[in-house]
Amino acid sequence: MAYWLLKTEPEDYSYFDLERDGSTVWDGVNNALALKHLRTMLPGDLAFIYHTGKERQIVGVAEVTSQPYADPKFNDAKLVVVDVRALRRVSLPITLAQIKQDGKFTDFDLLRLPRLSVVPVSDFYWQRLSDLTSGTN
Repeated sequence: MAYWLLKTEPEDYSYFDLERDGSTVWDGVNNALALKHLRTMLPGDLAFIYHTGKERQIVGVAEVTSQPYADPKFNDAKLVVVDVRALRRVSLPITLAQIKQDGKFTDFDLLRLPRLSVVPVSDFYWQRLSDLTSGTN
């Protein structure tokens, strides 16, 4: 199992929309590196859902439920999507500022590549973020 962080504009599609819908096609990714990450996702992988814009915080956890496949909206095999389903809201949303202040995230791609919309999360970072979002610091 791999871990990810998926960014979304909450005004366009929020984690709460995902909860309401139950599942969705995770689309709209067009950055080459983000698409490379999408292509490596497998069913059962977990992802933090991160609201961008004014919020800039982790708000929920989702599960990848499909293999990557060509985006049905486009006739371009390079553009891929995956299906995801909502798992749970986090107990304590963690802001980008809090992540930056925590000295354990110096090599985290969320900080190193801030415009990347699909970010791999190492086991160590997943555990640390899980601890922070559950309040067990």
